[in-house]
Amino acid sequence: MSLRRAVAGLVLLPALAVPATAQAAAAPHTHEPVRGAAFDLQAHRGGLGLTTEASLEGFGKALRLGVSTLELDTQITKDRKVVVTHDRQVSAQKCRDTGPLTSGDPMYPYVGKYIRDLTLAQIRSMDCGYQQLPGFPEQEQINGFRMVELRDVLNLVRSYRAKRVHLNIETKVEAGAPEQTAPRALFVRRVFEEIRRSGIEDQVSVQSFDWGALREMHELAPSYPLVALTNYDFLQVGKPGASPWLGGIDADDYDGDFVKAAAAVPGVTALSPNYGFPQSGTVADPDFRFYPDRKMVRDAHRRGLKVIPWTCDDPATIEALMDMGIDGIITDYPDRVRDIMAARGMPLPRSYPAPRP
Repeated sequence: MSLRRAVAGLVLLPALAVPATAQAAAAPHTHEPVRGAAFDLQAHRGGLGLTTEASLEGFGKALRLGVSTLELDTQITKDRKVVVTHDRQVSAQKCRDTGPLTSGDPMYPYVGKYIRDLTLAQIRSMDCGYQQLPGFPEQEQINGFRMVELRDVLNLVRSYRAKRVHLNIETKVEAGAPEQTAPRALFVRRVFEEIRRSGIEDQVSVQSFDWGALREMHELAPSYPLVALTNYDFLQVGKPGASPWLGGIDADDYDGDFVKAAAAVPGVTALSPNYGFPQSGTVADPDFRFYPDRKMVRDAHRRGLKVIPWTCDDPATIEALMDMGIDGIITDYPDRVRDIMAARGMPLPRSYPAPRP
């Protein structure tokens, strides 16, 4: 779920005093098992560290490995189909054109275009498994991969009879540049329609950085658990007016506190902050600091909210987060987190065999 741009505005971070866990990150400490509800192991985009992201092969591999949740992103096409992809703009790093859908297609080449401006047929003409994603040397490359629809992933979970697995589905509305994605109301309605049609809506939560989209979803489906995503920058603490990402909420009215602000959104049951600064840092880095800390977790728990940071892959950093009492983690490498959980004596998510042909 990595964002399109690097975290900015860290000059505002005095409000986020570096937690003791971060200050003592390099010091040895006793690992504490996570107590209460089962720890939520979420495979980010199906586990993109292991398999081409957002592919049915990747989601299937995660089910066979054993995760609690499949995390995934959605976009809406020109013909209103819900496709599973993180990027609002087709990335040349992930996809390549194979030729125009029709002779003289004015939208060709498709790479670089916004998903909202392309039809499903145009999108599925591209090869989005033509190379291993740089920076992920363990990733199994799915040659010739074509983007799939949300209904395909929902049907895959049904085919595995994976009744204990949840899907954490992001409505990837670009609140900071709304012209680059489908209109919020349309976006949310189409995702809702696909979830409702699936027959497994009781296994679904909906997340978004755009809290206005969360409000829209709550109006359509009051029973759906919602997840408020953020990085600190999107709160726009100390800036005049409400952030476009917070659905009309001004974080300054809540003392710039992520927990207080997100708790004001109807239907929110969990919080997903980025795990730290810089976004790709680890506890071994001298300038690294966590965003969540024990106080955030404690305050969230007092309000009945879970804390599930994104997207962390470093084992030592994940363990430090676990010691804060987080309720789950979104990760590119669910196999690494399973190893940590096993070493700590934590219950492991069930693995599901592939369905018979």
